[in-house]
Amino acid sequence: MQNQAHFEHMTIWGLISDASIVVQVVMLCLLLASLLSWYLIVQRGAVLRRSEQMAKAFLKRFRTDEISALYREGSQQELPNDAALQRIFLAGYQSFSQLQPYAAGSPDSVLDGVERSLAVAIAEQEERLEKGLPFLATVGSVSPYIGLFGTVWGIMNSFLGLSQVQQATLSTVAPGIAEALIATAIGLFAAIPAVMAYNRFSARSQTLIARYYAFGNELQGRLHRRLNGAAPNVAAAA
Repeated sequence: MQNQAHFEHMTIWGLISDASIVVQVVMLCLLLASLLSWYLIVQRGAVLRRSEQMAKAFLKRFRTDEISALYREGSQQELPNDAALQRIFLAGYQSFSQLQPYAAGSPDSVLDGVERSLAVAIAEQEERLEKGLPFLATVGSVSPYIGLFGTVWGIMNSFLGLSQVQQATLSTVAPGIAEALIATAIGLFAAIPAVMAYNRFSARSQTLIARYYAFGNELQGRLHRRLNGAAPNVAAAA
């Protein structure tokens, strides 16, 4: 009966409840880090998915519709946070419309101003895409070491407990080592999804950022053609 009660107590929850305060604090920190990581994984995944869909839809309209009409439509409505490509377009075209009256004197300065506005808008969207990724990277890199610290502490307490008994048996050593190894397992449970999500989200973010820069170049090309088409008319009017 005593062995049966001892076996029933040798469960994961029993080992966690019997662990030392330090090991329990380590497990709690790792559990919180894992929960926050999963929240960011779900939230960042949804943000990237919506950003990719909206970017694809707007790029299709940009290549078929008149850009002035797109600007009027976009400036008259409240854009979603995930409409990154449309926000970049509005920033670039707004700068172009403000500088276009001075195109006759210095058309290159107009495109320089557009390029600066696009760079600022793209930087803002890049920061938004990478939000939360440093936390995932931190969890992925630090969690195994935090779990290892809990393991070392638990094993150290187990060996200190052995010094107080005359005869060491497996039943006296196993609980301390088992509770120590649980800390390592929780650390890996927190780290592995965080690392995988970080690598996946980083790759998708870089793909989107490259698409933003390519879109900025495409927009500048269309605005450059518009300036060149307007230049002869301005010269004829003069």
